[in-house]
Amino acid sequence: MKLADLLSECFAVDLEETWERERTATPVRAFAVQLHATGCSLRETKEILRLLGVERSHQAVWQWVHRLADSGHNPPEAKPKRVAVDETAVKINGEWSWLYATIDIETKLILDVELFGRHGTDPAAAFLHRLSEKHDLSEAVFLVDGYGYQTALSRLGLSGRLDYVERNLIEKWFHTLKMRVDRFHNSWVGSHGSVREWFIQFAQYYNFQRPHQALNGRTPVEKVTN
Repeated sequence: MKLADLLSECFAVDLEETWERERTATPVRAFAVQLHATGCSLRETKEILRLLGVERSHQAVWQWVHRLADSGHNPPEAKPKRVAVDETAVKINGEWSWLYATIDIETKLILDVELFGRHGTDPAAAFLHRLSEKHDLSEAVFLVDGYGYQTALSRLGLSGRLDYVERNLIEKWFHTLKMRVDRFHNSWVGSHGSVREWFIQFAQYYNFQRPHQALNGRTPVEKVTN
């Protein structure tokens, strides 16, 4: 099949509904978002589109990604046994905020992400409480790197222990995320809401689309649901 034929194909109805008011054809937008998801920067994606005869700004591509994120899926409900939790600092409009995230060690599923204006025991407890409302944590042991998390877990009646080996999985995920952030953005400029949506979109990509070598080429969602 020629690339021109691929771009002229009709994509899924849900994408048509998501982008029904866009002036660029849906197949082109879907192709651009897939390029972005597989590692191309916004500017690289813009250049590839230009070579195909489509002149759009990198900001337009970024808007397509956000709109697709809005139509995405939440991770399936899980019953994890070992969960790594941590936070990482991100600078937004020149000020520091903290992204909290949790990952199921066995399935590599990102269970939740949330952005807070500060870090410490109280934000950690709030984040873990929200997590407990989304997933069955009755058998979960949280792997943490500090006593502040153990205090937060104790407040909620959850089990946890200090771990500096297996919990590195969440550190690796933060590293991957920041590589993508640095590549697509020189700096975070915009509202906390827009930044939070990007984090959610990346977690959705990681859960639903990115094959994982440790899962024999399956995605985390496929591991959980199959």
